Amino acid sequence: MSYLQFFQQFIGKSFPEGASGFTRWLNGTLLSLDENQLTMSFVVREDMMNPVGLLHGGVHSAIIDELSGFLVAVQPVDTWFVSVNLSVDFHNKVKLGEEIIGKAVIKKRGKTIINVECELVNSDGEIVSRGTTNLANTFKPKSIL
Repeated sequence: MSYLQFFQQFIGKSFPEGASGFTRWLNGTLLSLDENQLTMSFVVREDMMNPVGLLHGGVHSAIIDELSGFLVAVQPVDTWFVSVNLSVDFHNKVKLGEEIIGKAVIKKRGKTIINVECELVNSDGEIVSRGTTNLANTFKPKSIL
């Protein structure tokens, strides 16, 4: 079973106990996943807020990084990739209790670098943040599922 096939069984669900602690803390729900893009939803909780009462910029960035890394992890390659940069633009505020939808898309796929774009939108479809990242091949083999 490929990583893509394995994770597709979690569509509509939160991730199980075996996921990293950080992934479980973000507590996203996988909505769709294929080789080129993935979509997840997140509900903004109190522990994600900044002192002004809005979604913390670091959480915007963390979600974008998480989605981008997850999408690259399910690529049909035998090695792991890691983020080498992340650029995020913040467009709108997000309040406590709001649901945001994140969509990550592979823009350029190379043997050593994969480029991903990710947008977070609110329930009205307005972009709240957008990020781009490059992930570099570690040449370390993926473990078998």
